[in-house]
Amino acid sequence: MIQLRNWIFILAFTFTFSNANAFVFNDVRVQGLQRVSAGTVFGSIPFNTGDDIDELDVRLIVQSLFETGSFDDVQVGRDGDVLVIIVNERPSIDQIEIEGNKAIKTEDLLDGLSDSGLAVGQIFKKVTLEYIAAGLERQYVSQGRYDASIETEVIALPRNRVLVKVNVDEGNVASIKHINIVGNTLWDDVTLLELMELKLSPWSWLLFWKKDDQYSKEKLESDLESLESWYLDRGYLNFAIESTQVSIAPNMEDVYITVNLIEGDKFNISAVDIAGELFEIPEETIRSLILSSPGQVFSRQLMTSTEERIERVLGNAGYTFASATGEPIIDEGGETVSVKFFIDAGKRAYVRRITFRGNTATHDEVLRREMRQMEGGWASTAAIEHSKVRLERLGFFKEVSVETPSVPGTEDQIDVNYTVEEQPSGAISASLGYAGDFGLILGANYQENNVFGTGNSVGIGINRSDFQKAFNFSFMDPYYTLDGVSRGYSVFFRESDFEERNIARFSTDSFGGSINFGYPLSEVSRLGFNLGFESTVLKEGIFPAQEISRFLAEEGNEFDLYTLTGSYVMSALNRGLLPNAGRSQSVSLEMTLPGSDLEFFRINYAGQIFFPLSRLFTLRLRADLGYGEAYGDTDVFPFYKNFYTGGMGSIRGYKDNTLGPRGTPSPLDNYARFDPIGGNVLVETSAEILFPLPFVKDRQQIKSVLFLDAGNVFNTNCAVVSVICNDIEDGELRYSAGLAVTWITGFAPLSFALAFPFNEKSGDESEVFQFEIGRTF
Repeated sequence: MIQLRNWIFILAFTFTFSNANAFVFNDVRVQGLQRVSAGTVFGSIPFNTGDDIDELDVRLIVQSLFETGSFDDVQVGRDGDVLVIIVNERPSIDQIEIEGNKAIKTEDLLDGLSDSGLAVGQIFKKVTLEYIAAGLERQYVSQGRYDASIETEVIALPRNRVLVKVNVDEGNVASIKHINIVGNTLWDDVTLLELMELKLSPWSWLLFWKKDDQYSKEKLESDLESLESWYLDRGYLNFAIESTQVSIAPNMEDVYITVNLIEGDKFNISAVDIAGELFEIPEETIRSLILSSPGQVFSRQLMTSTEERIERVLGNAGYTFASATGEPIIDEGGETVSVKFFIDAGKRAYVRRITFRGNTATHDEVLRREMRQMEGGWASTAAIEHSKVRLERLGFFKEVSVETPSVPGTEDQIDVNYTVEEQPSGAISASLGYAGDFGLILGANYQENNVFGTGNSVGIGINRSDFQKAFNFSFMDPYYTLDGVSRGYSVFFRESDFEERNIARFSTDSFGGSINFGYPLSEVSRLGFNLGFESTVLKEGIFPAQEISRFLAEEGNEFDLYTLTGSYVMSALNRGLLPNAGRSQSVSLEMTLPGSDLEFFRINYAGQIFFPLSRLFTLRLRADLGYGEAYGDTDVFPFYKNFYTGGMGSIRGYKDNTLGPRGTPSPLDNYARFDPIGGNVLVETSAEILFPLPFVKDRQQIKSVLFLDAGNVFNTNCAVVSVICNDIEDGELRYSAGLAVTWITGFAPLSFALAFPFNEKSGDESEVFQFEIGRTF
């Protein structure tokens, strides 16, 4: 009945306008509004009350209301001097549900829909939905999913709202069955195919993971660029991809690709020149950066590398906006090419302000003291980048990025904005338990390398069990002075029964402390000095090893030691935690000072280096070496200072501390156990292949490797009573291989290893699965 009355108004109004030229309206009445405000309607009417309107004006009103996009239908009528507008609102989108998608994240699909005007709270337009469905299908086709389909459903809800459901059938990714290259005479198909990321289905056993046999438009475009670079880097300046055909088999799963190319002629360089404004940079400096020279075969790679070198040098000198563009010009003869570099240094840029974002826990001053780019100074690309690397090496941040936007309204100023993403920089652990050999186990440990965001490190540990009663405290301030001198100190107390740690039967009661200083030598190296005191009382266990008894008989069992340690540390790693590039090494010499009850020294070396093998794989080589020796009035290196190896962080696949020489059982020991006693020489090496775990998104927090470990401990002064005691000359290395993973969690690093010893000998104690909390490998 209401609809009938509305139509009567419309017909009456139309009749009126057919018999009159104008209508003066003094009021407006709007009907049908549910969600849209009346003000939106009034604001869309291009007339005011008291105006004369005719039929053309009415059409203009209807058009204006339709242009708002809020209405499916608009009707205009007259009731006396009142203008009556009847609207039918378009529904609003209350919810969007997407099902069936795996290859493309739901968030990404929703973002794409939102960019096209389809989002929760927006006005629903059926035409837009149909357009989006077709667009999503095209997006899947670009990934090689030719049988993908998108179905949409709109469900009406109360209060003029709708639920939009998008059902995705992603289909299967088409596999490449054949790639045909036409026009190549200089290099065969095999050589050119190896340059391409796309591979044929039987190409590699890794295809199930890397999916290189699955077609995508983006990969093909990248491969065509690789082919072009291959030819241009070898002088074929006129190389061109003439055409590319991609054919799909009727089953929609097999793809055949044909690439037609024109190789052209090879060009040698006839001359190299530069042009442009260099300002304070000597021309000789710029010319020394040019990698191309007359007589060489033209190479676009060398030209591009030269551009980068020139821009880097100019950027380091403060010309942040400098540009260098190389242009090859074919000579008149058509057989050679001249290369000219056009350089625009621009104005020298200065840094107005350095800011930090994302450091919710770490204080600004901790980040600012790592800066090598200063505010107010000219902007140096190298200093800005090096500051970024120093922040990454702190180990406090998962990721560091930097932006250098221009200051609005200026031509010679920039801001430097560092954005950091913090990660756990310490470990907190507590233990409560009971074990038959250890008894009641109580422990609490706190290690924080960025305590309260100050950049200082603190370590506190309290442990009690049948094996050990211990307390330790350590503190280190890396910026004790403004120029980077560090200072630290530590104190400890320990009562340890080493028999419970797979080591020969003896125990120690010891306490002591130390103070240390570090002095920077360069951006990546430091000298360290440590002065320490340690008081130790040795106790024999039940039926101790004969080596222990002989040492205590000759040297006594109470020792006060004053030690001085000098160290050199160099670290050029890209990150503080889980690095995957760079190198580091450290050397330390510890020796007892006059007045000590024992005289000996220990030398330690640790080094690692990373070599990139490909985009996904990196080789890491590691070595840890140690040597200790007695001197002066001490005849034998103290056994309780021996090196041990085996377990996580050393030779995986063997139980902790079990490799190397063994103590000779006492004649009174009926069980005749040969317990590990360590040695004065340590040799550990490992080779690791770092690779990303499939399906893991955050690769900054997880490190996975395939490893090969080798090493052992030796004794160069085996006692006469020793039965199992190998000198380093015997070459008794142990080997293991396997898979290891470290995960940086919110409370501590977790490390796992699945290791397989492959030259295990009688008496060795192997352990295939190993697990550790609080240390990375």
